[in-house]
Amino acid sequence: MVFGDIGTSPLYAVGLLFAHRLMAPTPDEIVGGISLILWTLTLVVAFKYAFLVLRADNDGEGGVFALYGLLDRFNRKGRSLLAWALLLGAGLLFGDGMITPAISVLSAVEGLAVAAPSLSGFVIPVTLGLLAGLFWVQHRGSRAVGRLFGPVMLTWFAVIAVLGGMQVAAHPAILAALSPLHAVQLLIHGNLSANLLLLGAVILVVTGGEAMYADMGHFGAAPIRRAWFAIAFPALLLTYLGQGAYLLLDPARTGPGLLFHLVPQVLLLPFIVLATLSTVIASQALISGTFSLISQAIALGLFPQLKIKHTHRGQAGEVYVPFINWLLFIGCVALVIGFESSAALGSAYGLAVAGNMLMTSVAMMVLARKVWKWSELSASLVFAPLVLIDAGFVIANSTKVLEGGYVPLCIGLAVFSTMLVWHWGRAKTLAAYLSRRALPMPDVIAIHRTADRFIEQTAVLMIPAHNCAKKTRRAPALLQLLWERNGALPRNIIFVHVDHPKVPFIHEDRFETTVIEDNPNGRLVRVEMRFGFMEVPDVEVGLQKLAQQLEIQLEPDHRKWNVHVVREHLAPARDMGPIRAIRFRAYELLRLISQPTYYHYGLGYDVPLSVEILPVHFS
Repeated sequence: MVFGDIGTSPLYAVGLLFAHRLMAPTPDEIVGGISLILWTLTLVVAFKYAFLVLRADNDGEGGVFALYGLLDRFNRKGRSLLAWALLLGAGLLFGDGMITPAISVLSAVEGLAVAAPSLSGFVIPVTLGLLAGLFWVQHRGSRAVGRLFGPVMLTWFAVIAVLGGMQVAAHPAILAALSPLHAVQLLIHGNLSANLLLLGAVILVVTGGEAMYADMGHFGAAPIRRAWFAIAFPALLLTYLGQGAYLLLDPARTGPGLLFHLVPQVLLLPFIVLATLSTVIASQALISGTFSLISQAIALGLFPQLKIKHTHRGQAGEVYVPFINWLLFIGCVALVIGFESSAALGSAYGLAVAGNMLMTSVAMMVLARKVWKWSELSASLVFAPLVLIDAGFVIANSTKVLEGGYVPLCIGLAVFSTMLVWHWGRAKTLAAYLSRRALPMPDVIAIHRTADRFIEQTAVLMIPAHNCAKKTRRAPALLQLLWERNGALPRNIIFVHVDHPKVPFIHEDRFETTVIEDNPNGRLVRVEMRFGFMEVPDVEVGLQKLAQQLEIQLEPDHRKWNVHVVREHLAPARDMGPIRAIRFRAYELLRLISQPTYYHYGLGYDVPLSVEILPVHFS
């Protein structure tokens, strides 16, 4: 599953390498092009990702938000720009998650046109049918069919390795491509325009390389490295060499579907079935990865709190996000109908991958200095060439913006803008909440000590900031509302705040309980709950555990609890400027698709809630 995306790249990558040429490539150009593919695969995936990036684990987890968390902890000076650059990379990954299912499944089904040209009219309908089925079953989770992923992908790598090896044995002249000199000569002798087109196609061989890092938490760095160097990497080298050998024999056979021409005619239909299964697996991996990416962004407060369904109790990363699922499906259908072929979609694919890889390389250079304590010289010698390679791919793919590169760019910017607006809106809402008039906590404590009338039922108050309900601070606005409405305080009050440190898991000190006041009239207690971005933030379960440990006083039956939460009613200032007004309206729209925070924390389903509407004025 880790190598599904990169493993199915041979279906279209080599065929698109010279597809832009009006004339068939020369033998030297073919050898140089294959050499460029092999060494890109070696430097970007084998060296950068397998050897270096997999070392950057955040409590065993990988991926863009794990890297974001590491840099946040160790590089607070000047972190903002790099952190937001990583979030832009996350936005581009979302675009990747939309394009990959479209191009992967389409490239496999295009084999029908190779097997029987009369079936070419069925390629688009069959592709759309497969995509519809794939997205329809997402709510069941990937675990039900996950046991098939390994055997299918192992068979796929074995078959493409054998097909490539047979061609190499028949035309060993292609082995000259193992020398990087041929790649260098191809770039030196080519003009700038031709080189940009070449690099724009070569990037397709490393799509899916970032999945090695993203899936590190599920499989571990060592098993991923072993599987890469023992199975995936050799198979990919052989299949790319084999396709190059075939081109030496028939240079005019460029374009999509090249890999299918390596297959004996009698085995073509079984191979198309295998290719289709493999591309479905690659698509499933990207879809599941996108769900996980969004759920992590939600946990970090960077994305609207969409409804999340956990499809497997034993694996926190296995989630289903209905809104994102159908958004991806609509996007995939639009891409297949709009571009019609994997060759056309190739133009839209590379920019998202190249952009994310560039962000990762820059972040890794900083991480090597700040976290691994490398010298500036060592970090520059190792990562500066990788940054230059990735920058070259970004520049090359930027030339294809009008041909389709605008698709991942627009998707990435849309997701990035969503994170910017949501982060801004939540920060403004919190600031407005904290600025509301409320009694100082010392006054609340004094009233509690001397009062002769109380609300007898224990009140649980969800508060938005960790510094609320401290003795030296003002009381939460929610408590002020209750006091003004009832003319009395609850006898026992539990203030609950949920914190999300930028770590995947919390191993110690998940709950911190502080007794603010304990007198004959009752108790005021503040509870801090911490959840990592890979965990399910279940406040109900947390409160039950604390009650069982006698740290708080609550009824054993959660249906008898009295939980008070806030739902903000936003009111913009009259003098709000045009830019701020646009951001405010965008934030309001995002709130429409976001479920209330208390639902996100597992409250409101079985636990009765008292929802207080709190006017919040935006300035």
